[in-house]
Parts: sequence; C-alpha cells; structure tokens
Amino acid sequence: MKQVVQNYKSGELAVLDVPVPGCKPGGVLVRTAYSLISTGTELMKVSEAGMSMLGKARSRPDQVAKVMQSVATNGVPATYRKVMGKLDSYTPLGYSLCGVVEQVGAGIDDVKVGDLVACAGNEHALHAELNWVPKNLYAPVPDGLAPRHAAFGTVGSIAMQGVRQGESRLGEVALVIGLGLIGQLVAQLLTASGVRVVGADPDPARCELAERLGAAACGDPASAAVEAAVAELTGGHGVDQVYLAAGGSSNQPVELAARLCRDRGRVVDIGKCRLDLPWNAYYEKELDVRFSRSYGPGRYDPEYELEGRDYPIGYVRWTERRNLACFLDLLARGRVDVEPLVSHIADFDDAVATYQSLKDGDLKAVAVLFRYAGPVEDTAEAVAPAVTVPAVKRRSGSVSTSARSATAPVRLAFVGAGNYATSMLLPHLTQRAGVELSTVVTTTALSAANAQRKFGFAEATTDLDAVLGDTSIDAVFVVTRHSSHAELTRKALLAGKAVFVEKPLALTEDDLADVLAAVEESGNDRLQVGFNRRFAPLLQEAKKRFGARTGPASLRYLVNAGRLQHGSWYLQQGTEGSRFAGEGGHFIDTASWLLDADPVSVYAVATTGNEVGSDMQIVLRYPDGSTATISYVTTGAAGFPKETLDLVADGKVLRLDDFVRASLFVDGGAGRRRWVSSRLPKARDKGQSAELAAFIKAVRTGGPMPVPLESLVTTTSATLAVQAGLAGGAPVTLARTR
Repeated sequence: MKQVVQNYKSGELAVLDVPVPGCKPGGVLVRTAYSLISTGTELMKVSEAGMSMLGKARSRPDQVAKVMQSVATNGVPATYRKVMGKLDSYTPLGYSLCGVVEQVGAGIDDVKVGDLVACAGNEHALHAELNWVPKNLYAPVPDGLAPRHAAFGTVGSIAMQGVRQGESRLGEVALVIGLGLIGQLVAQLLTASGVRVVGADPDPARCELAERLGAAACGDPASAAVEAAVAELTGGHGVDQVYLAAGGSSNQPVELAARLCRDRGRVVDIGKCRLDLPWNAYYEKELDVRFSRSYGPGRYDPEYELEGRDYPIGYVRWTERRNLACFLDLLARGRVDVEPLVSHIADFDDAVATYQSLKDGDLKAVAVLFRYAGPVEDTAEAVAPAVTVPAVKRRSGSVSTSARSATAPVRLAFVGAGNYATSMLLPHLTQRAGVELSTVVTTTALSAANAQRKFGFAEATTDLDAVLGDTSIDAVFVVTRHSSHAELTRKALLAGKAVFVEKPLALTEDDLADVLAAVEESGNDRLQVGFNRRFAPLLQEAKKRFGARTGPASLRYLVNAGRLQHGSWYLQQGTEGSRFAGEGGHFIDTASWLLDADPVSVYAVATTGNEVGSDMQIVLRYPDGSTATISYVTTGAAGFPKETLDLVADGKVLRLDDFVRASLFVDGGAGRRRWVSSRLPKARDKGQSAELAAFIKAVRTGGPMPVPLESLVTTTSATLAVQAGLAGGAPVTLARTR
C-alpha cells in the first residue's frame, strides 16, 4: 500500500510503498476514502523538518535535554546512533480521515466490514491507503453524511474540546484569535451554542469566511475593528472567553486576550502560540487561563487509546470518542458546515506536490483533503509460596544442530524494529560478515519500511506467519513489547527457528511454562535471551583478572534506573508487567554469571510498597552461600552513573563503574596490588556486539547457545519471584523440578 512520509533529517517528503498493517485485536482495518491535511499542525511539522540541525535543536529544547541525559547514561556513540536513527527515518503524517472498515479485529462488535467510520490519531489515522485504528479512536459515520465531511472528525473534536474547556453559556460573547481551520470550527461551534463570536485574524479572506459562517464580526487584530466590535457586543465589559487558535512566535494573541477579556473571564489555549503572559494584565483581571488537550479526555492515555478502556460516562461525560461522535452528529444535522472550509481536494498520488504548494504559499487554503481511489462514492504479612523453576524438557532428535556450510550466510528475521533494535542490535549485524537480513516484521507498516531502507532487509512485511513458515530463515529476533515476547518465542520455537528474544523472556510463570512446553514439544532449545552484560569486554576482563574463588562472595549491584517519563509504555503495568519484571533479568543474570551459579532464593523489599517508582532491594542467595544484593532505585540523581557493581571475596574486591572503568584490589603474599582499566574507553560497551557474535556462531555451527537454557529459565523465574516476594514479605525459594 502507499503512505505519505517525511524524513525528519532531510525534510524529504515521499509517497512510499509500505506493508499493509496487520488487523490486531481491539481495532479495525480501515481503507481510507478521504484524509484531511491539518494546514496548521502538519505544515509546522513539515517546515520544522526543513530546518538545519541547529534549528531543529532550538525548536525542540525538550528533546535536546533527553539527548544530553542519554549521553550521560549510554555514552556518546550509542546516543549518536540512537538520535541519528530516529532523525534519519521516515515519519508519518496525518491524523484525521474517513474510510471503510475492511477487516474487524477480535473484540470489536460495534462496526462491521463495509461500515463507514471517521478515525483519529497521529499514529492511526494517517495519510495512507490502509490504517489500523483502535476502538476508541473511530466512530461510525451517521447516514447521509458525506465521507469528505466526516474526514474533518478529528480537527472538529479538537475544536470541540477547546469550546468545552471554555464552558461557554448561552448569550455570552467569545473572541476567537486565529481563524485557520481550528479557529473556524471553534467559531461555528460557539455560534451553534448560542454564543456571539468575534474573530481576529490578519487574513481578510478568513475573516470574511468566518462572518459568512455565523461570526458576528471579524477583523485584523492590529486594527481597531476587533476592539470596537467587542465593546459594542459587550457594553464595554469585554468578552466572556477568549480562544487562542493561533500559532507562531508572536506574543500578540495573549496580550490581545488580556486587553479584550472581561474581569474574571476565561482564556483557552488551543493552538501552539507563544504564552508570555503579561502578569499585571492577567493578575488585575484574575483571568482563568486554561489549556485544551487535543481531542479530549483519553488523549495520551494508552489504556484508553490502545487498550479500549473507556471512561465511565458518569465521571467523564466527553471523551475523545464521544467528542468525535458528537461532532459527526452536528455535521449530519447541519449545525456545523465544513464544505466552505474545503479549499482544495487533491488525489492521494499528488500528495507530495500538494504539500510543496502549501509550504511554498502557492496554495492558499484553510482545509485540504486527499481523495483515495476506490472505497466509496462521495455522497497483611504472609510467607510467599516457593516458586518452582520449571524443568527444561527436550524431545530428543527433533531439531538438527549439525554444522552449516562455512560459506552459507545465517539468514535472520526481525520481529519488531523499535528504538532498541535499530540502535543497539541491527547496527552490529549489518557490519557482520556471513549474516543476511532477510525479513523485518512489524505491526505498523512504516517501521518495517524504515528498517528495510536503513539496514538492507530483503523484505518488509506485517505477516508473521509467512516468516515463520519460510524454511530459509535460520533465526528469528523477537524485539517487541514485553507482553508479546513469550508468545512470539513459543511460535518461533515450534517453527523450528533459533530464537534471540530481548529481555524479558516471560512476564508470568504461565508464559514461561508455555515457552518450555514449546521446547519439549518441538525438541528445539535454540534460545538466547538478550542478557548482554555478561558479554561486555570490560566485565569479561575484570572477571578473568579476579580469578577463581575459594569461598563465598558478596556482590552489591546498584542500578540507578531513574524516573520514567510520563507516557512511557514501561508504566503500562497491566499489560507490560512491572518495570523490574521487564529489565531486572539483566542484573540477575550478570550477578549469576559473576558468581558462576544460579540463585536458589529471592528476597525483595520496596521503600513504598509495590508501587510504580519504588526503590527496591533484592537479595539473591546462591548454593555456595554467596549473596548478591541488587539495589534497584528510581529516586537517585540523574547525573550519577546508572550501574555500579562491587564483588568481594577471598581478599579481593572487583569494582565496575558503569562499564566505563573497572578496578581490582587484591591482598596477598606479595602485598597489595591494584589493577585499573583504561579510564577513557572508546565507548560504553555493554556487550551487545559480542553477544550477537556468540549467537550467530552458535546458529552457524550448531554449537551450544551462549547461555544454557536452564540458566535463562532460572533467571526469569528469579525475576518474577521479586513480585511474589514484595507481596509476601518473605524469601521465595526457587524450587527446581526434576
């Protein structure tokens, strides 16, 4: 299928051939009839992409701060790869469309194939021939409403949410500053609510259009006409509400709002304009400044948008989806008219030329639609139970581990192509001889196309079954969201593939049992979990210098994990498990490797109970009496190293400082000795390259996997036991079955 994309690094716009998105449960696959260009938001994004790197940095200081934090945590080379990978990628455009339901996912019963729906979302209602849209981001189109008008649903919802934030009442007077697409819709919605509207915009054509559609008076904000109209309509008191629907860097809109708003009036920010509030003016009138967040309640909440969990109507009357449905109803009943706003309708194939005309100013437009071919005609304390570490059972003889031809490349498929895959795994594999990147599989079309373009995959698809059925593929990398790891690993093992799955292997004991059942059923135990730290060259050298132990050891591992940003999918504990369940296996595996054994019990305690963001202490006991204490903290200083480790035994202390420096202190017959690694390594190497090399070698030669399956299983069970330990307040024994 075709999709409009932009390269944020170069600014290039293109109509790209990408795989058809899969129809996942909880949503529908929609074939687009019309999609709407947001001439404000999208053109701002298009213009920003054309800036220099310095200009981009100045326009997004929040992103610059994230980059600097990443440098402190991961080092310059890894951060550079990550940043350039994101910049030099195709990004989607669009967020408002109307189309026909082509396929219905599991759990959807409110629409059927062939129904016309309006769709919203900058990840789901894209300028593309087909889109997968989750339940709370689409609404059925009322009978008789033209598809091109229904394509305004998202921007209409944005305008409606702004009006709701203003709490307008019958007979009031409102000022709308900025009469672009959103401002025009705000003015119409206010008029339909019995509010008299004054509009302000420097474009006379937009002022005339707003008056034709019901505004009482409109004019240039720099002239006296707007102030005179406000004075006449309000008896000199000032407007009840001001809606800021303008963009740009001028502070004039907020200054005008203060001057023309009545005492204790409301100012609602809908657009993205400068907000340098003149303190005296806003203080003396005690103005109520409010923000309108996109389409309404539910926006940016993954449980609402992606998982379909609606808010109870008794507590949240107007959500994203209910705003969308309400706006469509107003359109269908003629209370809002969007036809006069349509400046141009372009064929989808002409998308690049249309954007260029808008950017260059050759096409003056309030609203522009893309028309697609085909779909429609436009009409209390307790002892926690012991956790049983599942026994690893293999059915012998089912999977061959014979050596491959020395000249045959190892053919790989990637399931998932997110940030970690594209910054920490694929760059190493593209540089490795004897490796062929065969196929990349993603649920979203554009991420697969990006990975294919940047890393040279032979194919990009959203069809996992076709990949698993391809007998020429030797190994599958599972690099998706945590909740899907176990099921995808199970399927790949049953298909006879060697599997590299990023941590965690499983989020529940049942999921882990399913993976092991697949091993037993297929006889395929060719599995590696992405516990890369044991392969880090610096840690390998430090362990070698430490040497063999004669007595028990004490290990302390401080993980300064830091706070998660709002909106991070790590916070989706209901579906993706706890944060420690997701990444804690890294640290347990590292401790076990250093101590040359797997743990036999786990004790965990948190500073604030079992809450997101709690600091945790995890104590692991090993068969020889050794202990490892992992301090997993989220409340530390961001500038402190992420990982520091001390191993103490036999008169020796090994110290690791964030994979940048290692030290060894030894007491012995020859006195005290000290070894210190290079203080200035070329990069912070956490072992990904060496881990991948070991995995590829095992696949090529048929030799043992880099980490024994029993160890992977025990580490996973120990990670899951942390949650049980927090709930039970007692040590959890890792009992092994025989």
